[in-house]
Order: sequence, then C-alpha cells, then structure tokens
Amino acid sequence: MPRMMVAALAGMMACATMAQAQDAWPNRPLTMVVPFAAGGPVDVLGRIVGQFLGEALGRQVVIDNVAGGGGMSGSLRVSQGNPDGHLFVLGSSGTHAINQTLYKRPLYNAATDFAPVALIADAPLVLVTRKDLPPTDLKSFIAYVKANHERLQFASGGTGTTSHIGCVLLNQVMGVEVTHVPYRGGGPALLDLIAGRVDYMCNIITTTVPAVEAKQVNPIATLAIERSPVLPTLATAHEQGLKDFEAFTWNAVFMPKATPPELVNKLNAALVKVMDNAALRERLATLGLYVVAPERRTPDYLGTFVAREIEKWAGPIKASGATAD
Repeated sequence: MPRMMVAALAGMMACATMAQAQDAWPNRPLTMVVPFAAGGPVDVLGRIVGQFLGEALGRQVVIDNVAGGGGMSGSLRVSQGNPDGHLFVLGSSGTHAINQTLYKRPLYNAATDFAPVALIADAPLVLVTRKDLPPTDLKSFIAYVKANHERLQFASGGTGTTSHIGCVLLNQVMGVEVTHVPYRGGGPALLDLIAGRVDYMCNIITTTVPAVEAKQVNPIATLAIERSPVLPTLATAHEQGLKDFEAFTWNAVFMPKATPPELVNKLNAALVKVMDNAALRERLATLGLYVVAPERRTPDYLGTFVAREIEKWAGPIKASGATAD
C-alpha cells in the first residue's frame, strides 16, 4: 500500500478515535486541580462543586490540591496537561488576573495558555484580626495600624492571591507599609490568625464566616460596597468611611489550552447544570458566595472577562508598588 494512503488511513483512524473519545466523555474520573492547600476558600468551593458535578456526570471528580506560587504551580500543571477533557483547574482572580502584573515573570499567560470553560462565583473579602487585637471597627483599626504598623504582620493565602492584594490596597489607602506573611493557602493563614501568630488578613468570606461565628477572630469590615447576607450586621468598608473601596475575588474553571472545543462545551454544559441546582446555590449562599448570572457563564464570556480583569488589576498593583519574584 502506498505510504500516502497508509498515512491518510492512520490520520482517519486517529480522528475517528478522538471523535469516539469525545462522544464517550467522560469515560473515567475527572481531576479538578485546586491550586491551593486544603481547607482554604478555593478548596471549599472546589469540593462542593466537585461533588455536584460528579453527581451530574455520573463520574467521580477527584480534587488534587497543588499548592505553591500563589496558585501558579497547580494552574501551570493544568495548562500543560493532557487536553482529553478530564483535567481542569479551579482558578481565581489571583491565579488568572492579579499575578500577571504582580509577578515579573509569571509562569503562564492567563489569557492565552488555557481554554476558558465557565465563571462560577463571586465572593467578597472580609477584614478580620486576631482575637486580642484592640480595634473593633474600621476607624479604630486604621488608627491602630498607623500607630503600630512597623511591628504588625498581615497574612494571606500566598503572594499574588486576592487576599494578598486586597490587603495591599487597603494598606495603600491607609498610607502604611505592613509586613506580609504569605502562606500556601487561605486555610493555613486563617489558622495562624486564629492562633494569634499574625495580626490581620483580608480573607475570602467563604472560610471567614465560621471563624467569625465561633468568635475566633474579630470582624472589622466587609470589603464590598454592600453588606453580605451571611454577615448582615458587619458594616462594609464603604459604610465605615472608605468610600467605594471594595476587594473581591471570583472563581472559574479552565482546561488545558489544546482541549477540543467540543469537550470544553460539554464541561461548560455540565457546570451550568450544576449552577442551576437549587441545592448547590443554597449551599454556596450560606458561605457568602454568589453564583454568577446565566449571561456570564459561557466560555467566550470567561475569555473576555479574564482579559479585562488582568487590565483592571494592573493599574492598582503598579500604583501600590507591590511586586513578586
């Protein structure tokens, strides 16, 4: 048989095999990379979404915590992973927007090195302090930090995460420089705050609410324009004098760049089904998370949204002078 015919047949067989694999998707458990340590806010959301997604697809969704690099290590693994539709990352504004400006040499281009799938949820940050820190509201907190900034420390879920930059922007507004202590996720950072090893943090509301309700930390302000239904008595920074100040994060799903559009659309459809599930929406609402509106759930929307977010954060980060190696 002529070589050209053999090559053509091989190509046709490969295409047929790929088409069959796409039709059978998913044909084994899926892996959701959570690019932070277990117990943090992204991990909490990932495990909830993973449970509902697994039920919707009839396949297990395995959570793989790959911490490090402010979320870049796990995200990089997915960007370079097998594009067969069984691997994706639960990214955030920290992993797919902030780090593009904060780091001099980010490990990937968030706008071009992934296949965007779906935006999932928005979440405000909450300013909390260790239990024995004197301030009880934002006015007294600002006064205290200005008087003691040289010996204070603020924690975050890692350099370049929203919890880091949220506090950087807050410190910038207060006109102070405070030592930053990065962790390998929001969970470990919050545990050290509860233990009194650091002084304050701008934490995602997901994991903050239980600590506030247990009186393990002092809540100072919700860093949003409007109060959160899960912390209705906590005044916002806007209400307490920092007009229009807000710091929030979002979470979204991304697949490897070379993933076929058919598989991207199938995962998107499954996630949309999950987001429409009343039980999931109720569960996320108890954590202070807002499932995004239907018009914000498409792959095209997420791709455009990420590009806008990179541009949005670039100005404040450059103005703050914050950088990371």
